Amino acid sequence: MNQSKVDGTGHRILVVDDDLSIRVLLEAVLTRVNFDVDLAADGEMGLRMLEGRAYDLILLDLMMPKVDGYEFLKRLRPGASEEKPHVIVFTAAGQRGIDSIPPEAVCASILKPFDLGPFLDLIDGCLR
Repeated sequence: MNQSKVDGTGHRILVVDDDLSIRVLLEAVLTRVNFDVDLAADGEMGLRMLEGRAYDLILLDLMMPKVDGYEFLKRLRPGASEEKPHVIVFTAAGQRGIDSIPPEAVCASILKPFDLGPFLDLIDGCLR
């Protein structure tokens, strides 16, 4: 991975993905550039975490058990900050899965697998 110019200092991110390896990888990469990162193994857990904490950004997988990313977006409400966080969705389900999301519901989307450099650039763009 190239040295990133992204600085996450002061920003909290929630990663919602049922794939443990993705959660661990994103946590390692994001904490390396100074983000405060919380992890949720499914959408249900992610929605519960939003009740007590404010997040600047949610990284959301679309295909998960219990509450998938589509349902998560429908149920997303402002968190503890009284402001709805930005959302970046990612999926291995293909472009069709992303195209079914209303554009105003998310800041950005990306298909899995993705390169970390452009992914960090997406994060930086959404937080500006």
